[in-house]
Amino acid sequence: MRSNHFLLNNSITALGQWLALALLIAVLTGTASALFLFSLDWATTTRVNHHWLIWLLPVAGFIVGWIYLLYGSAVEGGNNLVLDEIHHPHSVIRLRMAPLVFISTVISHLFGASVGREGTAVQMGASIADQFTRLFRLTPDSRRLVLMAGISAGFSSVFGTPLAGAIFGLEVLAIGRMNYNALIPCIFAAIVADQTGLLWGVKHTHYAISQVPDFSAWTLIAVIIAGCCFGFTARIFANLTHAIGSIMQRTFRYAPLRPFIGGLVVAVAVYFLAADRYIGLGIPVIVDAFQQQLAPWDFLGKLVFTAVSLGTGFKGGEVTPLFYIGATLGNALAPLLHLPVSFLAGMGFVAVFAGAANTPVASTLMAIELFGSETGIYAALACAVAWLISGYTGIYRSQRVACPKHGFVPENIKLADIPAFRAANTHKQD
Repeated sequence: MRSNHFLLNNSITALGQWLALALLIAVLTGTASALFLFSLDWATTTRVNHHWLIWLLPVAGFIVGWIYLLYGSAVEGGNNLVLDEIHHPHSVIRLRMAPLVFISTVISHLFGASVGREGTAVQMGASIADQFTRLFRLTPDSRRLVLMAGISAGFSSVFGTPLAGAIFGLEVLAIGRMNYNALIPCIFAAIVADQTGLLWGVKHTHYAISQVPDFSAWTLIAVIIAGCCFGFTARIFANLTHAIGSIMQRTFRYAPLRPFIGGLVVAVAVYFLAADRYIGLGIPVIVDAFQQQLAPWDFLGKLVFTAVSLGTGFKGGEVTPLFYIGATLGNALAPLLHLPVSFLAGMGFVAVFAGAANTPVASTLMAIELFGSETGIYAALACAVAWLISGYTGIYRSQRVACPKHGFVPENIKLADIPAFRAANTHKQD
């Protein structure tokens, strides 16, 4: 009895401590995300009302690159730095990561880069959370859980999806493995961060699937076919973004020149192609994808503009552009697969993200939160297929492979290291 009572006390104490710490992280992160979202609304409205601002995008890119060169070299890794610190704790993430990525992302959106917002929220959440490491003298294991809670809080507060945010913080670290030790802090931080944003007056965009098809063999087959398309698209996006980044780093050693060149390319393309719909977050186009038939090449336009923006060094994130790419691709596939436009736009919305981020469970929960439980079985299938088809690629190069999708790769290898591993094995066989 004494032993059980002791264990019960320990469990209650641990629960209280983690809830208190998660509460602090969530309130601070939710507040930072609210301020960030309000700033993005201002930046987007200003850019839409002043089209000439696009011509200052190269200058804005140079300024962002210069700021990071001078003050942000220690936090330049962004989301990948956060994942590396969770896997192999080295040093506390500097708090400057939060204001740097906040300001740089707002600048990117103000002048017309095609970037998202989740990367900023996740980095703010992680850097805020990590400041408690020194304050409370946390062990490396406890620090991992704190960082994961910060990721969940940031993701949840920026999208208004606490369940998806909680699981994202667990699932994004390694393909095929989740650390349930972080379940309580991640869930509680995600819930509180979302509610904190709502208390500050944040309004999240509503996406509605107006018609869910009846269950049938063809519906399942069509969802699988669409899932393959979503997975291939996620793969192309990740590979193209990383390829552009590698080329720019090899070609332009002076970092501020990379976003300057990228900004020039985007500005010229927007002007001559009348491609305003492919810059910024693109939320109006995403909403339209659920309501009416769009041009079948919209997904490709957003994919290229986002890959150029992120690959050349603009800050923000990939997830909202992935929502755009997925929703418009689903919109284009709907008549070919004889499925409702809003339904397949919703499946693409979450499945391209699942394939690119390697987070099929979080993406499925996001579909349920955004579109309703009746979409759950189809979203789960589309996300799982897209996850498999995307292969060993992803937007987060520091993800580890805990459970191989197919073929053989070493356990816990980084996604970034897989091409070299395969090249070495091919050379040995030759």
